Amino acid sequence: MTTDNDSRSGRCPVSDHSFTTTLAWSGSTGVGYDDYSREHELTMASTATRASSDAPFRGDASLPNPEQLLVAAASSCQMLSFLAVAARARLDVVDYRDEAVGEMPEGERPMWVTRIVLRPHITLAAPAPRAKVERLVEVAHRECFIAQSLRSEILLEPTLVGISD
Repeated sequence: MTTDNDSRSGRCPVSDHSFTTTLAWSGSTGVGYDDYSREHELTMASTATRASSDAPFRGDASLPNPEQLLVAAASSCQMLSFLAVAARARLDVVDYRDEAVGEMPEGERPMWVTRIVLRPHITLAAPAPRAKVERLVEVAHRECFIAQSLRSEILLEPTLVGISD
């Protein structure tokens, strides 16, 4: 059973959470490994996205692939967690950008995304102590649901704008 969200407290309702997606593919693998289509449709929150496997795996490089979606999820979760902890700490963040990279070495068997490097560029409206902002970046990492769900190493390399030393 859920309770009403108290928007003044900023807390989520008490409940279990589940996340539903749908996936649809059609074609024929009868044409062999090299020639079947890797393109498929993912639907999340009523939004459909075309996706494929990565180009080296015979996919369409112009479409997002599962590995990119994983990196995007880690980046998005870190940002949302940071904005939440910053708001609770009364820190005015006015811009947040990230150029995240996921690494999947060829030599690993089975292959997996071993490392995700997040490079948030965080801009504050008013100066805040560097140590405080760096601590909040780390708190956000610990509170990020995606980071806590992965076995991949996640490195944070933030650039902080508008801080005092």
